[in-house]
Amino acid sequence: MHKQIFVNLPCKNLPASKAFFEALGYHFNPQFTSEAGAGLVLGENLYAMLLTEEFAKGFTAKPLVDAKTATEVLVCLSCESREEVDQLVAKAAAAGGSVPRPPVDHGFMYAHGFEDLDGHIWELVHMSGTPPQC
Repeated sequence: MHKQIFVNLPCKNLPASKAFFEALGYHFNPQFTSEAGAGLVLGENLYAMLLTEEFAKGFTAKPLVDAKTATEVLVCLSCESREEVDQLVAKAAAAGGSVPRPPVDHGFMYAHGFEDLDGHIWELVHMSGTPPQC
């Protein structure tokens, strides 16, 4: 199967987007970073490529979605604890992101999230059990 994932996200201001994610404690892989894009390291073999809109347009003939007005993708990341979920949401809000809804506790899963500077939705979850049977 697959060994890595690269989620490509267009951004309006690459330096501002890089600063936003650095404020959350993330870093960028210099091998995948240039003036046109930045390889955000999310975990082992997990990356988001933050691309300038002009660069992103080179990968598709379709128009880019304005993530502040429409949703194309929901990025969901697992966290080690509820505290980590809450800390990342707080850091995102402090760095200029928005928090569109309160946290949700499903019993087996705690979820909260934020929108980055471009409106991309980042869901954060901590799984503390198994989901109920359907």
